[in-house]
Amino acid sequence: GGNVVREFEQAYAEAYGVKHCISVANGTDAIYITLKMLGIGPGDEVITVANSWISTSETISQTGATPVFVDVDDYFHINVSGIQQKITNKTKAIVPVHIYGQPVNMGGIEELCEKNNLFLIEDCAQSHFAEYDGQRVGTFGIAGTFSFYPGKNLGAYGDAGAIITNDDELASKMRMYANHGALIKHAHKIEGINSRLDGLQAAILSAKLPHIHEWIKARQKVASIYDSLLNNIDEIVIPSRRPKTTHVYHLYVIKTKVRDNLQKYLNDHGVQSVVHYPTALPLLPAYDYLDYRPEEIPVAYKNQGEILSLPIYPEMTIQMVEYVVKKIQYAVLEIS
Repeated sequence: GGNVVREFEQAYAEAYGVKHCISVANGTDAIYITLKMLGIGPGDEVITVANSWISTSETISQTGATPVFVDVDDYFHINVSGIQQKITNKTKAIVPVHIYGQPVNMGGIEELCEKNNLFLIEDCAQSHFAEYDGQRVGTFGIAGTFSFYPGKNLGAYGDAGAIITNDDELASKMRMYANHGALIKHAHKIEGINSRLDGLQAAILSAKLPHIHEWIKARQKVASIYDSLLNNIDEIVIPSRRPKTTHVYHLYVIKTKVRDNLQKYLNDHGVQSVVHYPTALPLLPAYDYLDYRPEEIPVAYKNQGEILSLPIYPEMTIQMVEYVVKKIQYAVLEIS
């Protein structure tokens, strides 16, 4: 708490063009607090995507509700055409994830939420300031949640998170719940949790915030170089770009049928790569009780063995990108 935290909240709200920014301890808490303060709990269902970090789904379970998973589309996002059949009289919300830095098809999601009277909560942990049709992610639904984990495009030096909203009543509830149920010390109106942003992290985020758009442009430049150099390698599928969106490239994720051998070759030659994420959420042991089968999420299941995140960060030079691509070319030749 304190002035430094309040200053960051105000700066982030102004930068995003929203009324409220509620800082919290981490991006996971941001989702949980939002769900909880919307009254979601036991007996409810919340629809989300099959490919994400477990924070997205575990927070649904933590409220007492049940996560309902939908397969992904060609952009690694929740497949809008598969959502309607998952909606029941228990469904209370949809949580799309703007994964890897690219916005979901928000037009289709908004229509579904309006049609079925559902809350729309956007998981923007990897997509700070990304845009769909000229509008920033996090501003389509009742609330948008963010992570400022050190590896994010806007990262602190430790765990940190925030929620944005234009709903005054919800903002007050979320701020209260995150601070032991009190807006004023010792005046606990409800039972809450302890999820407060540390002042040091707020100061770091305030210092970095003015540079975020410059860093996004640098990431986009790196991605465009990757696109042009990798597009001619038959064994590599470069990331698809959704029309009418601004991709901020938290991650640059390719697909290849020789993923495991390629990753080993790159690692042996000084190029680190990561799989985000090696197991689709409904197929994790944590969700055995839901009895999902691979054929229910065929695209996410197939992606498990093909996706690979290549190095990307604002300070990457053209020479660095060329080195990575050259090693990929060598690897493909050797593997073939």
